Amino acid sequence: MKILVLHGPNLNLFGRREPHIYGTTTLAEINQRLAALAGELGVQLSTLQSNHEGALIDFLHENIDSAQGALVNPAGLTQHGVPLHDAIKAMPFPTLEVHMSNIAARETWRAHSIISPAVRGTVQGLGPQSYLMALRGLVALLQDAKA
Repeated sequence: MKILVLHGPNLNLFGRREPHIYGTTTLAEINQRLAALAGELGVQLSTLQSNHEGALIDFLHENIDSAQGALVNPAGLTQHGVPLHDAIKAMPFPTLEVHMSNIAARETWRAHSIISPAVRGTVQGLGPQSYLMALRGLVALLQDAKA
């Protein structure tokens, strides 16, 4: 089972960017934790971080026939990423939206996600655990769909 993990703009700065909000865990550490969990769950991950919306969309398109699910942290595209929203809706597999912080508890303009209507569910506000919980949840959904 192949799961895509997409990290949006500026997430390469995890660990350095606003540590009072995002903590000190780096993106590399998050990806390592995801890889370890994927091994435990028996799934394959394909991961991409990009500061460019088109690259994230291209990644989804390239994997449309080979992936069974995706985790997406749209970051700054959360509020305005119409093309990313449309690409997610076009995928034949479930996608979960992930955020390290609770976007509803931050600035008013962050509370609305244009991505949320295109995904199966959202996991947010739990720091790096958001990613791990999302991966566990997505794998469980996919396994339930097979049963």
